[in-house]
Amino acid sequence: MSDPVAHQGPAASGPASAAGNVEYRVAHLRDRLAAEELGELGVRAEIRAGAIVITGTVPSAQCRETLLRVAHEELAGLTVHADVVVAETTRPDHAEEL
Repeated sequence: MSDPVAHQGPAASGPASAAGNVEYRVAHLRDRLAAEELGELGVRAEIRAGAIVITGTVPSAQCRETLLRVAHEELAGLTVHADVVVAETTRPDHAEEL
């Protein structure tokens, strides 16, 4: 599943300083995800083919929404694709048959 968080332009369109700025913003996003309420160190943010790709698994839909909000704040104006899966942590409703 891929969700465009922001779709306003290429991530690295310009001189090398613009690419460095993108790398800095992605690094800042990683730091923020690790330090804030999410603590989602299993989520990866990478620059691929001129866009930022966020992948990983989170424990709840609320965490996923928070992650996408933070990514949108940090990477505003960049093309971002999110492939973040919500782990199913609910108890099964029936016994497993072997």
